[in-house]
Amino acid sequence: MNSFLAPYACQAGASRGRLYAEPESSTRTPFQRDRDRIIHSAAFRRLQYKTQVFVYHEGDNFRTRLTHSLEVSQIARSIARVLGLDEDLAESLALAHDLGHTPFGHAGEDALQEVLAGFGGFDHNAQSLRVVTKLERRYVEFDGLNLTWETLEGLVKHNGPLTGPLAVKPDKVLPGAITEYVARHDLELATFASAEAQVAALADDIAYNNHDIDDGLRAGLFTIRDLAEVPLVGPVFRAVAAEYPDAELSLHIHEVVRRMIGMMILDCIAETRRRIERHRPQSAAEVRAAPEPLVAFSDEMRANDRALKAFLFPNMYRHFTVNRMTSKGRRVVKDLFHLLHAEPECLPPEWRRLSDGPGTAKTARVVADYIAGMTDRFALDEHRRLFDMQEKP
Repeated sequence: MNSFLAPYACQAGASRGRLYAEPESSTRTPFQRDRDRIIHSAAFRRLQYKTQVFVYHEGDNFRTRLTHSLEVSQIARSIARVLGLDEDLAESLALAHDLGHTPFGHAGEDALQEVLAGFGGFDHNAQSLRVVTKLERRYVEFDGLNLTWETLEGLVKHNGPLTGPLAVKPDKVLPGAITEYVARHDLELATFASAEAQVAALADDIAYNNHDIDDGLRAGLFTIRDLAEVPLVGPVFRAVAAEYPDAELSLHIHEVVRRMIGMMILDCIAETRRRIERHRPQSAAEVRAAPEPLVAFSDEMRANDRALKAFLFPNMYRHFTVNRMTSKGRRVVKDLFHLLHAEPECLPPEWRRLSDGPGTAKTARVVADYIAGMTDRFALDEHRRLFDMQEKP
């Protein structure tokens, strides 16, 4: 046991291991190897050109899935360090959490969910599991990255239990990718994930809320004045303006985002410590068996978080300029799916070999895997190649 970690942390030396047994590394823990495998994966590299909110060509300074994942990992490591958790596991989960996202952000996911309604649907968390257990092909002896049980568990359950009395969405049908995998490798879907996975999930919230404020202001989708009545955000902007009245607007924005991230991290740490004191977990197993998540915001910060999301939804995610681009993205994804599902002979050879003919359920999943792995740029180029008569195939 690592003496520097809390008793409720995941212990790398006590990992439940990998689906396919491998010799241990002499220089890295199992969770460090997971992190390194994720970083070196093709799916991770492709996040550079996948939409967070803005499509890749709309500006070099806006976040992508890659920069977002790096920011989440920094926040996750910071929180994990203070709480005595395994930083490498928290970082692995932060870096992997968006691997299953489609091109064009949630618009692409919505489009795939619609066209796959009769073929098992589409879920980006389930797709992340598919990526790391099946679609990444880097090793001779197995498909996927062969990550540890703890990383796979956290990837699937970071938002909470998927089955049982504590299920986050009890009425939701489990995606096929998850049910198929747990039939071989039980991820204990009825319990909470590790504290490290819970940290990664909250770090995701902290990162995208604050950085979407930054990107939204810089894109001109809303103004600081629009944020005046938003709890937490408005008061912090007023405090920064009073303290630095002559500073440039861009510096005001940076300072506000920096302070808000810090405030949310400190709130998370304080509330988590209160819950740890209440439940007194003595092992990672007791964290999983707890009746509530141990890593959380306070009631006040949860209310602030909801208010900020309520502002961002209409003012950013549904801003007409964003709507226009996401509408194009949905059409591109649907067009690609319908053509390739009906004509799998148009798939690249390595994908065509996986299909079993036009219009089938197997071909639908192959096409979905192909499209979900695309970057925004590649999806637009592929659409031109397939639909523009002037483009070379």
